[in-house]
Amino acid sequence: MKQSAQLHGVGHAVARLAVAALAAAAGLDAAAQGIYTCTDSRGRKLTSDRPILECLDREQKVLNKDGSPRGVLPPSLTAEERAELEARERRREQERMALQDAIRRDKLLLSRYPNEKAHRKAREEALEDVRKSIQNSEQRIAELERERKPLLDEAEFYKGKQMPAKLKQSLEFVEVAVEAHRTLIRNQQAELSRINFLYDQELDRLRKLWAGAKPGSLPQPQATAQGEAPTKAP
Repeated sequence: MKQSAQLHGVGHAVARLAVAALAAAAGLDAAAQGIYTCTDSRGRKLTSDRPILECLDREQKVLNKDGSPRGVLPPSLTAEERAELEARERRREQERMALQDAIRRDKLLLSRYPNEKAHRKAREEALEDVRKSIQNSEQRIAELERERKPLLDEAEFYKGKQMPAKLKQSLEFVEVAVEAHRTLIRNQQAELSRINFLYDQELDRLRKLWAGAKPGSLPQPQATAQGEAPTKAP
């Protein structure tokens, strides 16, 4: 990012030097008081007391303080060069915003978890909700299995015969319900792994921040198949 910022600074300086050089070639003193006016690529009419960087790819009218014509400043950048300069400025702005966001997130993380004990407590709370869901599903499966036993006993009387529709529907309902809870348990077990993975990543970052790393200076964790971090209230 430092290199990008340096490139931006160099590009800006080169652009200003180009403007000054063209102004001198046009018989104008870029440092002198005057009024520069142009219409940029977005159709905006711009006015300034110095050469306008947004109009480096087009001519700029130069007026005296009283509004009388003073001269014309020709383009100092081609359209392609101007596009490259704007792209570089956009990248720099994106990097600046990303850094600010990283600093904000790290400060929020430190505020939420001032020490490892606080982080461990939050992890356990997040895991406990999922464990309770698994436990509830296991209990429900046990209840359904108890309900299925007398139904299976009754079905024994109908071997080789047509089973009553009500009995058949009851057995199918139990089977579907049991499978649904087994699927839920598998999903919740995967959720336990996901939560632990994310809290491990977060703890690794926090330990570096607790040790004195500057907020925003650490690499951001990459997205993985484990999913996104748990949503927490700010």
